[in-house]
Amino acid sequence: MKRSMLNRFFPLATLFILISACAKISVPSGGPKDKMPPVVIKSIPDNGAKNFRNKKLAITFNEYVVLDNINEKFMVSPPMKMKPRVFTKGKSVLVEFDDKLKDSTTYTFYFQDAIKDLNEGNIIENFQFVFSTGPVIDSLSITGNVFSSYNLEVPEKTQVLMYQELADSAVVKHLPDYISRVDQNGYFRIDNVRAGNYRLYALKDVDNSKNYNLTEEEFAFMNSDIEITPEKNFIPGVKDTATVKKVVDKVPEPAIVNGEYQLMLFAAQKKDHYLTNSARNLKYQMIYTLSLPPDSMKFEFSIPGAVDDTYFIEKSRNNDTLKVWLADSALYLQPQITTIVKYPLTDTVGTLGYKEDTILMRFLAPRAPRAAKVKKPVFTVDANIITGSLKPGQSIVFSSQTPFRQPDTSRIYLYELIDTTRQKIRLHLVKDSTNSCKYTLTAKLLQGRKYLFIADSASFGNIYSENSDSTGIKFSVRDTESYSKLTLNISNYEGARIIQLLNNMEKLVSESLMKNDGKLVFPLLENGFYRVRVIYDLNSDGKWTTGDFTSGRQPEPVSYYPDEIEIKTGWEIEQDWDMGVENVKDQKLRENKKTR
Repeated sequence: MKRSMLNRFFPLATLFILISACAKISVPSGGPKDKMPPVVIKSIPDNGAKNFRNKKLAITFNEYVVLDNINEKFMVSPPMKMKPRVFTKGKSVLVEFDDKLKDSTTYTFYFQDAIKDLNEGNIIENFQFVFSTGPVIDSLSITGNVFSSYNLEVPEKTQVLMYQELADSAVVKHLPDYISRVDQNGYFRIDNVRAGNYRLYALKDVDNSKNYNLTEEEFAFMNSDIEITPEKNFIPGVKDTATVKKVVDKVPEPAIVNGEYQLMLFAAQKKDHYLTNSARNLKYQMIYTLSLPPDSMKFEFSIPGAVDDTYFIEKSRNNDTLKVWLADSALYLQPQITTIVKYPLTDTVGTLGYKEDTILMRFLAPRAPRAAKVKKPVFTVDANIITGSLKPGQSIVFSSQTPFRQPDTSRIYLYELIDTTRQKIRLHLVKDSTNSCKYTLTAKLLQGRKYLFIADSASFGNIYSENSDSTGIKFSVRDTESYSKLTLNISNYEGARIIQLLNNMEKLVSESLMKNDGKLVFPLLENGFYRVRVIYDLNSDGKWTTGDFTSGRQPEPVSYYPDEIEIKTGWEIEQDWDMGVENVKDQKLRENKKTR
């Protein structure tokens, strides 16, 4: 009986294993990785359709696709008041919209690089879908570049707007007739344009209104309208992609860097006066800031009931910031203080007057842990000799986070080090006239000599009875021969200009004003890579001036010396610079800045 059951079991088990093996599904191994983007195999309507009046597009691909950041990347030209809905369904991308389409108008749907395949993430670059509500597809184009006006860098998330209405008010009140985006090289292109005259603008659209309706938005404009003619047909006719079955590898075309029109983006100068900020981040300090310098008007502060010597005020160079130091503990230990500020204010109809505000300034001191031992605070002083060297003619500067009390010079010493001996040097400490947190030490310091600065404990202190620890710093005054010199032979420009020497991250190192061509010398330079920028100072006010759309004033142009200049110890470099062309910056300077 058992043998009979076994004889039946083994054939059945063998058959089950064979069937399971045959039915098992596995992913094929090996084979080349898919590197091709999705291909359109069908669309409703066809890309390039005419007399279209529907409210829906359906674009079907040869594989499953997904949308990447579609809300930010998708754009319709001309814009619609209500943004279309874009979503996927299987292998299709669907677009639905409710806006009434304009008559005899070519619509372009820009997807940019938002469509990619599901498995490998291969992207369709610069995908566009075009149709017309009339019998003709507009086929003209416009190209150009947008750069930030002060540093000629490529601005991020910038739109280009084009209007058939030529009045300045159009860009403020109405949607544009055509819209596009600036790419990573600052280049833009608008296709499927109808012949005619237009106004061209660029905008960093803060509120997504597609209008220049906020003064804080960065903006660019051309002073005159542009003409689009049939000679500007830069694009081929739209092909029916439904017939495409196979994609052949192609060498990508080189990116166009220089377009026909150049727009310089700027942030307009603020015109309205108001209080922008009031803060009490420290118990003994309060700061008030205005949107603009008050000029001849007053910016006043007071604390009701407080005696004058319990606080003092420091103003910024332009008088647009008040820094209030509370000197009396009976005052600064209060968790809230009532203050009165009087300042210039532009009202809603544009009239400039005064506003008096009562502002309650609060500060809540952090609670110390119960078990923590309270340490006596130490007054910290920073000095520019901490690096170990000074430039010839440079003074020693001490700075702090809180106001200095009068230093105790009997505890402060300066020595010249000669071999193994010290020679005491007379010194003098001078308080900064506008900054209570800064002192300057003057003394007769010679090039090539070594020195020792010593400050005993409590030699420095602040007005809050905090004292410094003792310190000793060795430093030297370097010879001029240990530095380098750059000489520029400047030519081909008439008028005032500002020449700025920048480091390779474009931080200002030095600047000089020039009215005529000639030689300009930058001495005492450290090792490193430098850049040089010129500001064409058209109004001769000694500073860069931004643009103003209301008056039609463009921002003052700038240009860069073509290359970075390498400086090494002891080098004396002389370079010729023809600055006859404005708003020029070599692309490699932008690329070098991005890689750092």
